[in-house]
Parts: sequence; C-alpha cells; structure tokens
Amino acid sequence: MEADLKASNPKTLIYAPDAQLRYIPIAALHDGNQWLTQRYAINHITAQSLTNLTAQPSPQPKILAGAIGNQEVTITVGNEVFSFSGLLYTHDEVQAIRSTQPTTKVVLDNEFSLPQVKPQLGDYTILHLATHASLVPQKVDNSFILFGNQTYATLRDIENWSLNNFDLVILSACETGLGGKFGSNGEEILGLGYQFQRRGAKATIASLWRVNDAGTQQLMAAFYQALQQGKSKTQALKIAQTDLIGKSAIGLSHPYYWSPFILIGNGL
Repeated sequence: MEADLKASNPKTLIYAPDAQLRYIPIAALHDGNQWLTQRYAINHITAQSLTNLTAQPSPQPKILAGAIGNQEVTITVGNEVFSFSGLLYTHDEVQAIRSTQPTTKVVLDNEFSLPQVKPQLGDYTILHLATHASLVPQKVDNSFILFGNQTYATLRDIENWSLNNFDLVILSACETGLGGKFGSNGEEILGLGYQFQRRGAKATIASLWRVNDAGTQQLMAAFYQALQQGKSKTQALKIAQTDLIGKSAIGLSHPYYWSPFILIGNGL
C-alpha cells in the first residue's frame, strides 16, 4: 500500500480492521525510520460508525471528568471478586484537563459514584473516565467500568444509557477496548468502547492493554491541549502520541506508553 499512500498523500487513515488485526495498534507500525502515527492521524471505524463520520463536534465542549485515585478497591460482580490497586496519577490527569479547559467539571473518588454521575450525563459533550475497567471473557455482559464509592456499570447496564449528546467518551482505563480472551477473531476488541458508541456517543477512545498510569496522564494532557487549539479528535490523538514519542528522556517513548489508546468512530 505504500505506493498508493504516497500517491494520494492522505492526512488521516480511516481503518476498519478485521479478525486478529483488531488486536494490533497500527499507530505503532514502523517503517524503519518512524512510527505510523508520526505520518498520519488514525481513525478506527466499525459498522456502528459508518453512517456517523461527518457530524461536527460542539464548538464549545463541556467536559465531565471523573477519577478514581490512590485507593485500593475490591468489588464483586456476578460471582467474581475483583481487586484493584490505587491509581497515583488519575487526579493529576483530570485536574490537568481542567487547567486546559477551565469549564471542566471534575469529580473525584466517592463523588465520582455512578448514582451521582449518571444523572449529569445529559449536560456534557465529553465524558472522561480515569479509572479501572475489567473485561470478563467468560461472561462478557459482566465486563464493567469502575466508578467511585465501589460502584460500577456493566456492559448490560450501559445498554440502557442514552449518550446522544456526547461527541466523545474517553475510557482512560485498562483494557477498555478489549472484550474477551485473546486469540479469537478479534470481534470482542470493541468491548466497552463500542458499547458507549452504540448508545449514541459519536466516538470513543479506549485502550488495548493494561496502560501505564503516569504515561496516560501525560498523553491525555497533550490530547486536551491539542483539542483546545482546535484540532480534531484524530489529530489531537496523533499529536499526543507524537509528544510521548519525544519524551525518551523520561522513559515514555516506547509504544507501550502511547499506542494502546485507539479512537473508534467519528474523528472530527
């Protein structure tokens, strides 16, 4: 495809992966000189997003940013017990968003509980969740994202939500793009991210593996700064990834830190 790409000189690649290609962050493909994200903005699409690629985002984004901080949490979902360690940088992550976008509403820890957050969802255009998530291969409907005060929302719960007002939902958590046991045909890769899009969000950003807390905080700060400067969602993600690639001095240039997050849906 290299010759075709040179001939057409695109700025953005719109990518609909199939089978096990869904597990691969193509932003981290390398041509011997540079990473693919350094050449192009990258936008993943699904059947759900094919008819929703031209809607323009709100010119004045309203952001709701919630975070679970440095506290250990144990919850029971179905018949399984899940234990999570504290997250050292999530509070910094959402506070940095508010520094860039002063109108951002930040909710932390117990105030980030699902009963408190859910009634507010209709008032915002960007939802940022800096927390834990877990994908449950044996019973996918029990896959969940953790909110404050030991509350959570499963895939089954999210099926009943209405998110049509959201231009973007960011799941800044571990494995939010995955949805099952590695090694199948990759259909489950959409996981929680896809479910948010099905409920009306124009786009989601989700992760492919257990992300690094400190690296994620740096990436998200650069992402929102680019949005503030008028960049599209795909352009902002490219800028944020490239920013981390340049931070070899503090150990964040490896693809492990910047490539797990993928944008699914409308990248404008």
